[in-house]
Amino acid sequence: MENQRSILKDTFGREHTYLRISLTERCNLRCTYCMPADGIPLSPKSHIMTYEEIYTIAKEFAANGVTKIRLTGGEPLVRKDAALIMEKLASLPVELAITTNGVIVDRFIEQFKKCGIHKINVSLDSLDTDKNTFITRRDYFKKVYNNIQLLVKEGFEVKVNCVLMKGFNENEIIDFIELTKEQPLQIRFIEFMPFDGNKWNMEKLVSLEEILKQVYAHYDLKSFIRLNDMPNDTAKNYQIKGYKGTFAVISSVTNPFCDSCNRIRLTANGQLKNCLFSTTESDILTPLREGKSIVAVIEKVVLAKKKTRNGMDTLEKFKDPNSHNNRSMIAIGG
Repeated sequence: MENQRSILKDTFGREHTYLRISLTERCNLRCTYCMPADGIPLSPKSHIMTYEEIYTIAKEFAANGVTKIRLTGGEPLVRKDAALIMEKLASLPVELAITTNGVIVDRFIEQFKKCGIHKINVSLDSLDTDKNTFITRRDYFKKVYNNIQLLVKEGFEVKVNCVLMKGFNENEIIDFIELTKEQPLQIRFIEFMPFDGNKWNMEKLVSLEEILKQVYAHYDLKSFIRLNDMPNDTAKNYQIKGYKGTFAVISSVTNPFCDSCNRIRLTANGQLKNCLFSTTESDILTPLREGKSIVAVIEKVVLAKKKTRNGMDTLEKFKDPNSHNNRSMIAIGG
């Protein structure tokens, strides 16, 4: 059994037990930090994994030690056979979770319960209707906000992902934290990251330090609690004393969590990425379709993983635009 699990261990001793599967490159929103204004060239339908192929690849990962699978996109729920994929993956001995923009989650409440999906991450970058319309290029704020409330009411563990951008929504940090006063939500502030077409630069970044500076200025320090982070956690977790929920910061740029990373990504068109910032990918779909073993592909991808952010181990390297030759976020999977 140990030999099977070893294909998911990289050269730095990190065991990759968490697989993120993108079901589609399509989305019903057009968020500026995720998708270029003109959209992206979509992969031909024949290049997109079928539900059987998704299941077969996931089954191999589970057999080798993956214990958690998260479905992403694009927007995973716009895929017509999303429910079927959930049911197939629910038969594996893994924890199944999903990340969504929340627009149509109300249609899937019973499906989530049927498949044992308890953890749902929902993207929401502003509590202002106009700002939300600007960032998503669609007018769905009320629908998403109401669906978050519905998920909480139905007993799901809900995390709200908020990408912070300077001059746009950093003045809403306290408003988001106040949502946790009466609701068992976790608000996750995410540093703006560079991907193809999203016009990233350091000036737009709201760092961990800047976020906490606002928190310290607004709340009594005696009420500010630093929570224990879970093993392999991407976030630094906090709580205001007496509040039902929590908040966290994912500081991939200024304070990366690479030392404990246990994640590997599978894109909708069957490419493995060993790091969100990786500029290279490995085709796992072609050998699968040719009837070949995919174990060697998995092992090669894991062993090629670099220690920190695909080699960007300093902020100076991060600022180099040549290091961001990557897909758009929508084509990677959130």
